[in-house]
Amino acid sequence: MNFEPSDRSKDYRERVQRFIREHIRPVEGQYWTYARAAAHGGDWRRWQVPPIVEELKARARAEGLWNLFLPDAKLGAGLSTLEYAPIAEETGHSFIAPEVFNCNAPDTGNMEVLYRYGSEEQKARWLTPLLAGEIRSVFCMTEPDVASSDATNMQATAVVEGDEVVLNGKKWWSSGIGDPRAKIAIFMARTPDAGTDRHHQHSMVLVPLDTKGVEIKRMLPVFGDYDAPHGHGEVHFRDVRVPRANIIGGPGMGFEIAQGRLGPGRIHHCMRCIGAAEEALDLMIHRGMNRTAFGKPLLNLGGNRERVAEARIAIDQARLLTLYAAWKLDELGALGAMTEISAIKVVAPNVLQKVVDDAIQLHGGAGVSGDDTQLASFFAQARTLRLADGPDEVHKGLITRIELAKRGFSKSRES
Repeated sequence: MNFEPSDRSKDYRERVQRFIREHIRPVEGQYWTYARAAAHGGDWRRWQVPPIVEELKARARAEGLWNLFLPDAKLGAGLSTLEYAPIAEETGHSFIAPEVFNCNAPDTGNMEVLYRYGSEEQKARWLTPLLAGEIRSVFCMTEPDVASSDATNMQATAVVEGDEVVLNGKKWWSSGIGDPRAKIAIFMARTPDAGTDRHHQHSMVLVPLDTKGVEIKRMLPVFGDYDAPHGHGEVHFRDVRVPRANIIGGPGMGFEIAQGRLGPGRIHHCMRCIGAAEEALDLMIHRGMNRTAFGKPLLNLGGNRERVAEARIAIDQARLLTLYAAWKLDELGALGAMTEISAIKVVAPNVLQKVVDDAIQLHGGAGVSGDDTQLASFFAQARTLRLADGPDEVHKGLITRIELAKRGFSKSRES
């Protein structure tokens, strides 16, 4: 295996790095000032997207820095997962960058679902405007009333009735639901009659957000921040009826699609975590060398030099493991890289959380102020990612189960 980036990967990475430096960094303060002023607390109906976003998106698209995540040379950059990984890392340095390059979650995962499993009609209606950055999308899976770490607990239903499918259920932590550009949701629910085994009883259904019976109940703050203008919401579906043709891949295909969706997306998340950790380390070093206490630079006090070394080691280890997972995903697919994908989902957010925590400590009060550095937001990112797409414990359990199976211990012998 060879993790040396290809020439085209290097070229895209350098161009993305330069774009962030020259066009995004100078306006980040303007973006956050506007976004916070337009947040209006939890009243998502009044949220507005800073105009600078569309200006940056138009510039990025004109420069060919668009849909870099999609392994299709006609619709995206045509990069493999391994080639895109270093680029995703660069976008992790800035919270704005992924959207500017149309490489932002949950849209990337939803676009991949439509690209790989959608019908031609579904692609024409929803994938095309998503790829153009004209609309945004939502993924509705997690539920408030059950332990969603076990997706078979899901209570929401998608029942086929003739040419329609009827949806009922409650979802929450539906990211992006407050964005005024959000037009479509992928709703995952049980379709009990779809199959005989528990992994073929779920479906993914495309639901336009203006469909009768779809109600956004509230926005959910993360550590007190509503993450406007995108947000994370609780959404109720009451007797929502959409055409049967809105089911992606057919009834009972939900789990299979979910596995395909989550593989590349987890690589993207983890590489962005590594980029954020690099940014936090950079902030920590500059703070430590430019501020003094007790006659010494802060970096020379309280074991801070050792923390820098530990951060360097941890970040590089996480990067190598993530690149290995990306390589294996390209070579063997999601099922062949299950251990590695689960491993990075544990490692990368934990590394980011530790590095950011040390950086916050060295910054003092400025470290917890979201208006002064990105550290508070990076911490929230790390902590929530340890729950999103499955908590740490679920991924560790999967890794253990695979290790036991390699040695002949079947699932039936687990206690």
